[in-house]
Amino acid sequence: MDARGKKAVVIPEVVLSSGKKMPVLGFGTGVFGKTPPAQTLALILLDAIELGYRHFDTAALYGTEEAVGLAVAQALERGLVKSRDEFFITSKLWCPDAHHDLVLPALKSTLQRLGLEYVDLYLIHWPVRMKPGTTGVPTSKDVLLPFDIMGTWEAMEECSRLGLAKSIGVSNFGTKKLSQILDNGTIPPAVNQVEMNPSWQQEKLRDYCKGKGIHVTAWSPLGFYGAAAWATKPLIDYAIIKDIAAAKGKSVAQVILRSIIQQGDVSAISRSFNKERMKDNAQIFDWELTEDEMNKIKEIPQRRLNAGDFFVSEDGQYKSLDDLWDGNP
Repeated sequence: MDARGKKAVVIPEVVLSSGKKMPVLGFGTGVFGKTPPAQTLALILLDAIELGYRHFDTAALYGTEEAVGLAVAQALERGLVKSRDEFFITSKLWCPDAHHDLVLPALKSTLQRLGLEYVDLYLIHWPVRMKPGTTGVPTSKDVLLPFDIMGTWEAMEECSRLGLAKSIGVSNFGTKKLSQILDNGTIPPAVNQVEMNPSWQQEKLRDYCKGKGIHVTAWSPLGFYGAAAWATKPLIDYAIIKDIAAAKGKSVAQVILRSIIQQGDVSAISRSFNKERMKDNAQIFDWELTEDEMNKIKEIPQRRLNAGDFFVSEDGQYKSLDDLWDGNP
């Protein structure tokens, strides 16, 4: 129950290598297209909090940090939670700030927008550096600069030592880049947040991370453009999942999220601003998929939905997708 006595879904937690606990199902705030006004989005997030969500995922790029902070503050004011410590807030460093001397100021700006003293998890959003002041996803390859992975990671470690980020990690990193941090850093990445869904199951990367104590979190677990657009993507066939969902009396989204969480070493960030779908997405912890059903999902043809082409340039550090993704394009 929440602080007002209402029954809410209890989302299990995983213990990260940092020793901190993280709910295995998070609520994503990345928005395609125009971002809703902060107060409007905050009200949506309050609905999610009432339903039991406590892990909220934002980023400097998304423009939703203010909304997340408002939702946290209003949840406390309304008595939906007893303390800020009940929340797990993730944010991410965007590429123009992936410079050693800009990481800490960037996190301080994030905390100011959130209205919080710390984030629970701070991630390097991509293994990419862009010219300071660049906004959004690069439209010109001229803004791409060589990525100083260890210089950036050392600054992330400083954020951790200062207590401004309780855990630190990365996003969209392949095995070679992770190895570089593990071999040369002081604090290992607690999390690697990557695209993971039925069409891109990341078996190789998950095995590597599991062996190194790095927790994998799936972004876009339902597919890059969401369930409504699956029919427009002829290379993706989710008929298997639709059949499983029909047989079990569950939604396609529930089956997908369950298939990810059930693997035991993976968490997921789902996003829906519809209250009923928010509720459905969280109703995945009191039932299981059979081994046969899990194996059928593994048979779905694989292809990455977000290739990251905008970070590839013949004149840049990553001359091919193979370079960007460490041989797993």
